[in-house]
Amino acid sequence: MDGKYWSNNYSASKAGVVGLTRSLALELGKYNVSVNAVAPGLIDTPLTQKIKKEALEKLIQAQPSKTMGKPEDVANAVSFLCSGKTNFITGQIIYVDGGKSIGAGI
Repeated sequence: MDGKYWSNNYSASKAGVVGLTRSLALELGKYNVSVNAVAPGLIDTPLTQKIKKEALEKLIQAQPSKTMGKPEDVANAVSFLCSGKTNFITGQIIYVDGGKSIGAGI
């Protein structure tokens, strides 16, 4: 692969997280346990700072917001899920990705 496409193992691992989240939500709901997952997108971290500038700019331009997320954006989503205000939310994947998951920029 030339880096243009997601690798099979990466895609399979993400699908596994989605399946596990939903399955656990079904199994644990009777115990009043909520199970959700947070799926971050392009977040400004030391890892993304290692991406070549030209490639990073293409990724940013593919974002609906034309920006990268911040670690605080992910932390805020996690904090919300842990807040007790989400008692009726379970089995969900919360995308913190600036809209990228809806197919924008593809």
